[in-house]
Amino acid sequence: MSKKHAVDAEHPAKPDSVTDISKPSWGYTLRKTVREFMDDDCMDLAAALTYYAVLSLFPALIALASILALVGQGNTTQTIVDTASEFVPKDTMEQLRPIIDNITSTDAPGIGLVLGLLVALWTASNYVNAFSRAMNRMYEVAEGRPIWKLRPVMYLLTLVMLILVAIAGVILAVSGPIAKTVFGLIGLSDVGQTVWSIAKWPVLLLIVVVAIALLYYVTPNVKQPKFRWISIGAVIAIVIAGLAALALGLYVSSDLASYNKTYGALAGVIIFLLLLWIVNLALLFGAEFDAELERARQLQAGIPAEETVQLPPRDTKASDKKAKKAQEDIERGRALRVSRGQTTDLDAVDDVALPSDGSPSRTDEARHR
Repeated sequence: MSKKHAVDAEHPAKPDSVTDISKPSWGYTLRKTVREFMDDDCMDLAAALTYYAVLSLFPALIALASILALVGQGNTTQTIVDTASEFVPKDTMEQLRPIIDNITSTDAPGIGLVLGLLVALWTASNYVNAFSRAMNRMYEVAEGRPIWKLRPVMYLLTLVMLILVAIAGVILAVSGPIAKTVFGLIGLSDVGQTVWSIAKWPVLLLIVVVAIALLYYVTPNVKQPKFRWISIGAVIAIVIAGLAALALGLYVSSDLASYNKTYGALAGVIIFLLLLWIVNLALLFGAEFDAELERARQLQAGIPAEETVQLPPRDTKASDKKAKKAQEDIERGRALRVSRGQTTDLDAVDDVALPSDGSPSRTDEARHR
């Protein structure tokens, strides 16, 4: 997207409330979202995100295991398996138990926590950076933030995401004996445990909402209209991910599933990867919907956004530098072609003795550029 064509993110003519968006605009948004979702190769992007998520999973498990050990949870592996089984098919978690047990068998939880967090920060930042590239593709903008400006932001966002994941993990892990002990200390053993078993789910949903809001707002190289704690795209992503995970769980537990026959001992791992892929598909679809809804808002305001979403980039230094380098390569290639491989300096082409085969001169080349 060219900077000179971008309009103010808070353009007054754009409809602000969802109730101000016309029915044709909603229909256009939905059709365009589906089409752009396929054109942007979001299925492949989701696969890449799944890879980076798995890459950061085991360091995160080390950190989580260390946290549980520090707060006095004895059977760390069983706690993680029981907690994850609420979201992942139990057969899958049982197959992953040996791996988790090997990871969590550390005698120094403090060292494991620091090491796990550092490695998780580095590996999880790859996920955040990949998500940023996907968002830039959706908003049709090149990454213009210099690396010295982009990396700190991505690392900070990654750290916040890891903290949110850690909080969610502790919330899920604080159940059973731990919850009974904690609430027993304040005289609310049974009542407190019952209330907590219900109240923890809205808290977890809030954490998910905050995480998605930060991903959608911070990662793209565009100045978005304003920060929204919850967007329509985020709601769609959460609903799709929840329904897909539920449907996958029902399918796996039914007699129709044939994963065990097909993949054997790897069935649990394959199901887990499939679940992560579906979640990332949902996140990308929600982000695509938000981008196309912004396009529809601009079109309804009379802004020419039918080809490109007109939002100003956060920065263009890196993209301008990259474009300049690309143009220099084109010039070198042109000189190499005109001189028949004798030089890459276009200014020196006139001094090169060209073969007398009727080939065009540099003047002719310049005339036909």
